[in-house]
Amino acid sequence: MFVIRFRKLFIGLSIFFVVAAIASLFIFKLPLGIDFKGGSALDVQYSGPRPATADVAAAISAAGFTNARVQPVGEQGYMIETRQLTDAERATVVAATASIAPRLNDSVGQATQTVIQTSFTSIGPSVGNELKQKAIASIILVLIAIILFVAYAFRNVSKPVSSWKYGLAVIIALVHDIIIPTGAFALLGHFMGAQVDTLFIVALLTTLGLSVADTIVVFDRIREHLRGSKSNMPFPALVGESLSETFVRSINTSLVVLVMVITLAVFGPSTTRLFAITLAIGMFFGTYSSIFLASPLLVVMEGFQKKKK
Repeated sequence: MFVIRFRKLFIGLSIFFVVAAIASLFIFKLPLGIDFKGGSALDVQYSGPRPATADVAAAISAAGFTNARVQPVGEQGYMIETRQLTDAERATVVAATASIAPRLNDSVGQATQTVIQTSFTSIGPSVGNELKQKAIASIILVLIAIILFVAYAFRNVSKPVSSWKYGLAVIIALVHDIIIPTGAFALLGHFMGAQVDTLFIVALLTTLGLSVADTIVVFDRIREHLRGSKSNMPFPALVGESLSETFVRSINTSLVVLVMVITLAVFGPSTTRLFAITLAIGMFFGTYSSIFLASPLLVVMEGFQKKKK
């Protein structure tokens, strides 16, 4: 199959994307939301047309709350994220948003529209740090669980590639699947004001699960052929045959999920848009690693093993 024939090209592309993602993380940093660094999130709703985002941000800054993040919600609302607020400070922020509310036309003349606080969430720095540690721990635990599962599933596979190398290929593919969406999110944070929240962690974990499922399907087919009538085939040809048999299934499954996720990103609510974008990026590169990285890595490992003999 062409994937095995051009394996060096596909592995090289993976390395390029990983290096680019790491460079993005170093240059732009990963923007943490209030879920992980602490702070307050305030939702306000205007009874009529809302003012421009820049005007709201300027009014809040003028009230003494610099570096506040203002994000449109729905047709008439805003979500405002800032440092942790007291009740008095919260009231000041609401008053600042109301001070620039556009006036409404009515039968009498001009009427001032109202601004209503619809929700308020405050997370302390210690709670945010605890959530950050738990998020990192959850990703590590998922990776360990996947590695243990692969090691158990392929424990009886020893030739021509040792069973632990299947696990190594999976680890490399999963690291690839985590780093690239994370680097992409650093770009989104710099250019679109995105911030890492719990939905971002959910997107990463979902990506890991879907990616490893695709990879295991291909590896399982390789294992079946090694035990069956095709065991005498050269290993690169056997891997190519296994990929050919699972290629269409993997692509079709991923396309169905990608279409739904992209639809959510385009037509869904703004609160889940960045989650959907992150999941779409993760799904794309997760599918890429399952087909164009993990299996070609096995062939490369088998080639190195031959050279040592």
